Amino acid sequence: MLQIRCKNNNLTKSFPEGSSLLDVYQEFAHELDIPYPVVSAKVNNSSEGLKFRLFQNRDVEFLDAREGSGHRVYVRSLCFVLYKAATDLFPGSKLFIEHPLSRGYYCNFKKAGGEPVTDDDVQSIRSRMQEIINLDMPFRRTESTTDEAIRVFTERGFTDKVKLLETSGQIYSDYYTLGDTVDYYYGPLVPSAGYLQVWGLERIYDGLLLRVPDWNVPTRLAEKAPMPKTYEMFKEQLKWDIIMRLSNAGDVNKAIQRGFASELIQVSEALQEKKIVQIAEEIDRRFRRKDNPIRLVLITGPSSSGKTTFCKRLCVQLLACGLRPFSFSTDDYFVNRLDTPKLPNGDYDFDNIETVDYHLLEDHLLRLMNGESVEVPEYNFVTGKREWNGKTMKLTSDSVLILEGIHALNPLLTKKIEDSLKFKIYISALTSISLDDHNWIPTRDNRLLRRIIRDYNKGAFTAQQTISQWKNVCEAEDKWIFPFQETADVMFNSALNIEFAVLRIHAEIILAGVPKNCEEYGEAHRLLKFIHYFLPVSDKEIPPTSIMREFVGGSSFKYRAFDR
Repeated sequence: MLQIRCKNNNLTKSFPEGSSLLDVYQEFAHELDIPYPVVSAKVNNSSEGLKFRLFQNRDVEFLDAREGSGHRVYVRSLCFVLYKAATDLFPGSKLFIEHPLSRGYYCNFKKAGGEPVTDDDVQSIRSRMQEIINLDMPFRRTESTTDEAIRVFTERGFTDKVKLLETSGQIYSDYYTLGDTVDYYYGPLVPSAGYLQVWGLERIYDGLLLRVPDWNVPTRLAEKAPMPKTYEMFKEQLKWDIIMRLSNAGDVNKAIQRGFASELIQVSEALQEKKIVQIAEEIDRRFRRKDNPIRLVLITGPSSSGKTTFCKRLCVQLLACGLRPFSFSTDDYFVNRLDTPKLPNGDYDFDNIETVDYHLLEDHLLRLMNGESVEVPEYNFVTGKREWNGKTMKLTSDSVLILEGIHALNPLLTKKIEDSLKFKIYISALTSISLDDHNWIPTRDNRLLRRIIRDYNKGAFTAQQTISQWKNVCEAEDKWIFPFQETADVMFNSALNIEFAVLRIHAEIILAGVPKNCEEYGEAHRLLKFIHYFLPVSDKEIPPTSIMREFVGGSSFKYRAFDR
């Protein structure tokens, strides 16, 4: 008999060898206080599906769709139902689940004959999805040699999955079936379609929006948020991906195998520089107009989006336009640490808008824009105090102010300054490369990997500590940053097509150091598994001015210790 300890209630019970997690859950269920339906579990801190069988003593924690890995299991399973419904009704069609959008997932659906997708088509797919769910069709996992999995997908014409598996370096691979439909997913699914009771499907822009449960209350749909500018940024990036013939990890790996890694780096960097030049030229144009010329550029983005390097590169291009940029950070206007608001657990809430003395900041901005000389503070992150060291600023006729920080687009910071005098920039690492047609890469994974590497290289935090903080970081972004992203005049994507191949070399040894006996191990294990889908590429050809250098080191720019 096995001894299985349930971490939800810290009780241990005996089970026969080979018992599934479902068997274990049914035994513990009446003693657990889990408010929503359980969809997956962690076994020794690693995410597993509920059909997973146990053959040794284990710790088990059951999860609903509020927890990160549980939510991913739910969404993956829902994507498979969508794919099956679409191909059942429209043989020969192609479905691309591309990226998160509007608190759901944007899907590009191509009918075999190239006809446009109609409202009737969407209703038919919805109905077929509901039928699959009502039938409670089981998801079946098959473990086979990778060669056999490649054969299965080759026969079905799934070149995206074939390229991914051919370059994975794995001896064995899993694939899933739902009825007579076969697909590949890089993580577990729910046991059967009947688990998927909360979802929606509707048209959006020129594709479909797959709506998913709310993170906090998974019995209701996440509230839809219009994101037209974010969609256009993704669309622009996807256009370049198509031109470069890079849609997924398999494409990137094949290009690396053919010796094109250097070219991919050069083109990706050139595209980013081209975009920065375009932004600088637009700022210059608006600066020189007669009516309401802009005087203030606001730059923001979530953690590890590359704000700091972008700001420095933009200043270089503004100088090339004949302007004199004066850049400073909202961080220098932090309140003293003792006055910083706190989280419910007593930790400092450094992402709260109240960490910034925005009244003083706005006063300084107004005075500078009126031609006055202003002494500006410098924040000492060692002492946790704002200092006045005699640093003064005064704008000249060709000067433009650059304000960078996570709250830069929050209206509280600049509510007394006319919008016509501002130019707003939002930056994020919006990953357009996917693993395959049905396995997107969460943009937050990109930023989390960057942050883990940077924190480790700076000696600030271990990977375990960075992962443990990440949930609070994401919650703060949802509250303080994302609500303002669509107010930006322009959006900039800091992700590179070949980025994960470069990050792999830095990340794998750091992630491998996370102990198995800590809660953060599951996330480290997931990221490590994910990063191994990409063939490694050295960073030696990444230029010193690259945004990537902010995270892997070797930048020619200077950074402050607390850059986020």
